[in-house]
This record gives sequence, structure tokens and C-alpha cells, in this order.
Amino acid sequence: MPIVHHRISTLRDALQPYRGLQNDGQSRSQRIALVPTMGNLHAGHLELVRIAKQRAEVVVVSIFVNPTQFGVGEDFDSYPRTLDEDIAKLATVDADYVFAPSIDEMYPVLPPPTTVLAGAITDQLCGQTRPGHFDGVGIVVAKLFNIVQPDMAIFGQKDYQQLAIIKQLVRDLSYPIEIVGAPIVRADDGLALSSRNQYLSETERQIAPILHQELQRLAHELENHTLSVQESKALLAKAHNRITEVGFVIDYLEIKTESLDAPRHTTDSFNVERKDLIILVAAWLGRARLLDNQRVTVNQPL
Repeated sequence: MPIVHHRISTLRDALQPYRGLQNDGQSRSQRIALVPTMGNLHAGHLELVRIAKQRAEVVVVSIFVNPTQFGVGEDFDSYPRTLDEDIAKLATVDADYVFAPSIDEMYPVLPPPTTVLAGAITDQLCGQTRPGHFDGVGIVVAKLFNIVQPDMAIFGQKDYQQLAIIKQLVRDLSYPIEIVGAPIVRADDGLALSSRNQYLSETERQIAPILHQELQRLAHELENHTLSVQESKALLAKAHNRITEVGFVIDYLEIKTESLDAPRHTTDSFNVERKDLIILVAAWLGRARLLDNQRVTVNQPL
């Protein structure tokens, strides 16, 4: 079973022997990987731990439902908290430590007077309908990085904007941490795994895989074709309509470059070069807000 710590000080003490010189003067430095989560773990989280175990000798999984990243009316109070079950699942993938702090331990003052602002990258996609969300992510991730001081941290690519923001945070604050983006883990029918999938009713769960299917269809329509800007926008609009027709309420459905810039074009046709892009979507189905994305290669930036 992983060793569980609820206090920052005890976790730091536990990790210290893995760093640098020991009391006998011998170097026994071992790589430490961090897998940040909010708990209620599923197979996608466990895959992050497996990736961490392949890359590091010591794996710390944090379990903390972070209040600073929830907005007014969001599901902070109802977000499922299943610590005992999570610990049992982490034992099956050989996690070494679990860090499960209280809110008071993480935030002596709440809201914290110190902030970590992500900047312009938040003025799009999820940031448009969840103002302040990524600033809350920024401070909790910065705190976890300072507490654990890992050599690497593993995040899923389903939350693509979050991953991009964390990479920016590491770059701009000079953290000596490798950020690893792990592929999306999906159910057999293609639905991206998420703790919020349990909000879906039985009927909604049958509909939910259509989101990924439509992203795949749109990618197929876009890739390896020479399309005008107008044609590509029309394909995006048709995908939007097909998704909403089955019951989704779309927050956004957009095509971006990998850096989350809008694709640029200088002509009305895409016949000069190939470009790797990403289609991103967030959509509500009942109480569940689902995220997904799909990479696509086109013959010219859109």
C-alpha cells in the first residue's frame, strides 16, 4: 500500500532521503515523479501512475479537491471524495506515496492573497466560461511543485489547455521539472475517461461517445485535403450542429495550433504546407461537462 501523508512537513521529510547525499556521504539520488489528481480515481489516473513508474523510482500521487479552481455554482461540494477507494486502487499500480492534505493545510488563508496568474492563454476555450479557473489551477500546481519538488510531473492530455498552461508555468517560473503529457485514456466506446462521467444518466452515457466520434469525423474531413477557409468553417459548423442535435450544449468547438494559437492563413486555399493542428471541444451533457480533443494534419494552416 502507498504511504499516506496529510501534512506538508511529513511528506517533505519522507522524500528527503531520495535526494542527493545521505548521512554516510553516499549519493542515492532517485527520481521523483508527481501525479496531481483530485481523487475519485479511474483507469486514466492509474495509467498516469504507470507512466510515472516507468520514468521514476519514486511516485507521489496528490489527492486534493482544490477549492480555488471551482467557480460559483460549480460542483465543489458535490465532487466525489473517495480517498479509501483511491488508495486501494493506487496500491494496484505500486504508487509509493499519497499526499492528501486538508484545505487548511494547503491554504492557511483562503482565498490565498498570493496568486499565480496564467495570462492571455486563459482568455479562450475553458477560460471563457470558467473565469479564474486556471488561476486556481496555477496556484495549487505551483504549491504542489514546491512541496514535492519532483523531477517530473505527469498530466493527461484530455485537459489540453491545462497542460499547456502548466508547461508555461514551468517555463516562466524556472521549475526544474519535466512535464509529461500522457495520451487520453478512453472507454471501449471512445468516451474520454473522466471523474465527472459518473454524472451521466444511463441514456446520456449512451450518447456521450458521439462527441469523440464527431471529432474523428471532422478530423477525417479536414486532413489531407486542400480546403478553402470557407469550406473548413462550414465543416466545423456542420460538426457543431451534429453534436448539438443529439443533446449536447457546446461551450466551444475550435481548431487551434498545438500552442493554442488560432491557425493563421494568408490565402483562401491550403496548398502550401502541412500543419499539425488540434480540434478541441467542451460540451455539457446533462450535469456532465465533457472535454475532448483530436489532432489533425491539414495541408495548410486554417
